[in-house]
Amino acid sequence: MAEAIAKLVAADVFEAYSAGTETKPQSNQDAVKVIQRLYGVDMNQTQKPKLISDIPNVDIVVTMGCNVNCPWVPCKHREDWGLDATTGKPEEEFIKTARIIEDKVKDLKERQ
Repeated sequence: MAEAIAKLVAADVFEAYSAGTETKPQSNQDAVKVIQRLYGVDMNQTQKPKLISDIPNVDIVVTMGCNVNCPWVPCKHREDWGLDATTGKPEEEFIKTARIIEDKVKDLKERQ
């Protein structure tokens, strides 16, 4: 969700990539539905699961929290947004998290 939202609201300031230490066959389909409904973006078409090794060097790293221990990625600035994991939760939680991400991306954009 963060990559899709950042590409919509902050593409004029930075490039956004979501990546992890393992890939899944596809993005979380509950997240895909929410992003499609709220922002009109089909994440199944615009992005794919990526490994950290698949993205270029970055200046900013944002970890989502989600009770996950994230690996260290070299960067100039790092912050954690402390979000709760949404997998397996009702759609309302995905919507709430998408709105929080949007606010945090806009704030990060203003600080760049």
